[in-house]
Amino acid sequence: MAPSRATARLAANLRGLSHLQRLRSLRAPLPQRSYHSYDHPPPPGVFSTAEKAILSAAYRHVPEHGFTAHALSLGARDAGYLDISTNLLPEGPFSLIRYHLVTQREALAPRSEALFGAQGEQGLQVPDKVERLAWERLLGNQEVNHRWQEALAIMAQPSHVPSSLRELALLSDEIYFLAGDTSVDPSWYTKRGSLSIIYASSELFMTNDRSPGYGETRAFLQRRLDETSKMGSALGSVGQWVGFTASAGVNVLRSKGVRI
Repeated sequence: MAPSRATARLAANLRGLSHLQRLRSLRAPLPQRSYHSYDHPPPPGVFSTAEKAILSAAYRHVPEHGFTAHALSLGARDAGYLDISTNLLPEGPFSLIRYHLVTQREALAPRSEALFGAQGEQGLQVPDKVERLAWERLLGNQEVNHRWQEALAIMAQPSHVPSSLRELALLSDEIYFLAGDTSVDPSWYTKRGSLSIIYASSELFMTNDRSPGYGETRAFLQRRLDETSKMGSALGSVGQWVGFTASAGVNVLRSKGVRI
């Protein structure tokens, strides 16, 4: 009896591995372009069909279980996959965090149409739209805000810092693109760099905000945007501006647990 049970377990494991290999073959390549372009087609999706199925199902468990391997296992089962299928996501819980970052960023485009209309609100300037879009993105954290400090701790791990910062850069570019920014001078970089710092600071502030509707977080966001706008006008050179934003960026990374 014992040998037959062992044989059955071995056969089940082999089937699971074969299933996992098929899933790995479906993994989508990572997109290479990190900015909007009217001259080139958009990059392929970040996640494959199988990955999206597991991650979307696992995401529903985040409010209760956090961004954890347990949430991923529950998601795999809900999506009809074997538990071993979570090995399809080699970054583990960070894959779930990245899923949140990517889907919330991609959701901004349809939200911007609802906010500004198909043609955009004529009375709003780019800075006003940037503030509203940044606030809209922060609201996307509402359901997982009580878990977000855990997520920040994972994002601050050395192996995940580059991907985390890249997603932050993509978010800033998305916001300025949707706000209608058409600058082609060095301010293209300084605007997005400063917004990245402000958004990261506001996101961190929000994790400790207990005010109704996160009103204190929005006030914090508005103050930082206003201060940065004034500072950008006051600084006399690009070198001074870079020094200011770099110093602020170091402080934000330190607040996220990165040793600098």
